[in-house]
Amino acid sequence: MPLRIAVFGAGSVGCHLGGLLAAVCEVTLIGRPQAMEAVRERGLRLTGGGRADTRIAPALLRASSEPSAVAGADYVLVTVKSGATREAAAAIGPHLGTDAVVVSFQNGLRNPEVLRAALPSGAVVLTGMVPYNVVRTGPAAFHQGTAGALMVDDTPDAGALVAALRRAGLEAQPRADMGPVQYAKLLMNLNNAVNALSGLPLRDQLGARAYRRCLALCQEEALAAFRAAGVVPARLGPVPVSLTPRLLRLPDAVFRRVAAASLRVDGRARSSMWEDLERGRPTEVGSLQGEVVALAARHGLATPVNARLVELVREAEAAGAGRARRWPGAELYAELRGAAGR
Repeated sequence: MPLRIAVFGAGSVGCHLGGLLAAVCEVTLIGRPQAMEAVRERGLRLTGGGRADTRIAPALLRASSEPSAVAGADYVLVTVKSGATREAAAAIGPHLGTDAVVVSFQNGLRNPEVLRAALPSGAVVLTGMVPYNVVRTGPAAFHQGTAGALMVDDTPDAGALVAALRRAGLEAQPRADMGPVQYAKLLMNLNNAVNALSGLPLRDQLGARAYRRCLALCQEEALAAFRAAGVVPARLGPVPVSLTPRLLRLPDAVFRRVAAASLRVDGRARSSMWEDLERGRPTEVGSLQGEVVALAARHGLATPVNARLVELVREAEAAGAGRARRWPGAELYAELRGAAGR
């Protein structure tokens, strides 16, 4: 029997993972009715990620908008936004098989524990991490704009999934330190808000020093909160996380030489938060900058830069689909420095 995988919350990341896995597994995508109708009619088109243009025929996928479609799955990959995690657990819980393994491939720090608390007692929940960016480019088309290895808890329950991901052509790493990995990913994801407010493709935004200085301010506050909490993030790249803010502040020409890998980003890549603002959907800023604010507060620290970014993104959400203010780098940096009293 082929491995049976259900993807709950099949948006950009979920459709990308499910589409690639469809070559080696029996895949069911579960998402919004309109999106799933497009999959049933067109299949999927996946581009980027160093792969040839890939088309997955509708016959190779099941697409549903009903949580009951997780029934019979060996693995359920949860890819909903962080704010919908508890609701997702309540929806899929009654339909999970006793041997099903749930994997959180979501941003933020709390989702695996939220799933464990809300799912039936004894449900196996693993922590996963998606390092790369995926944006929707059409009704059933998705583009991977950055690279990196998927990571998942190194337990026997993950073995079949890791093997399937590798057979599907995805780099997958079992990790025994997924907690520190999540904190390292949070540091990276603090750029989502900066990118969303810039309105620029990731490569252009990261190539501009003013925006990188905004991210450096965010990361400095986060690193201070991590130290107060006794958290040591995993090292996921060539530069220790403690040195990243200094690297981000380098002049553009120097940064391009020293951190060339950071700019190896597809020209179409943008953050998921930018996509949410464009489509008028709630963002995950509360699980990113908001997580830093909450962690710091528990240890008596102030995080005015991250707190101000939460406010700015909330204002952008309230503006409506595609109407968010686009902040020039110098203006955003001045705004954040002002919030910090510098």
